[in-house]
Amino acid sequence: MSEADSEGGTLETMRPNPAWDADSYPDAVEALSADGLVFRVWGGDWCGDCRGQLPDFGAALDAAEVPDDRIHHYPVEKEADGSKTGPLVDEYDIELIPTVVVERDGEEVARYVEDEGVPIAVYLAEQL
Repeated sequence: MSEADSEGGTLETMRPNPAWDADSYPDAVEALSADGLVFRVWGGDWCGDCRGQLPDFGAALDAAEVPDDRIHHYPVEKEADGSKTGPLVDEYDIELIPTVVVERDGEEVARYVEDEGVPIAVYLAEQL
């Protein structure tokens, strides 16, 4: 998956789930593969929601053949007061994880926050 970029790191939870079935989500794979999309993923390997959702999203990005240089990981830590700290947390107003921001030409075009009732890839495909 994505190499660490200068602002972030790597999230083990973004390793693609080998059991994820791309054939079951053709619309999501097609939407995620659109040219020019950049994916910014905030999460924590310690976070149950992230461990449950990000491996499938990693597999969806893999199936969509999104280049590694368009996927950025931002590991987040939780402070004693429950607030989140990490790369670009304040700049992107990250309060809950996982959060995935999709950008095109530097503009946000979709955002998934924590739990939207459907898998991350499906939710983002509907937004795009």
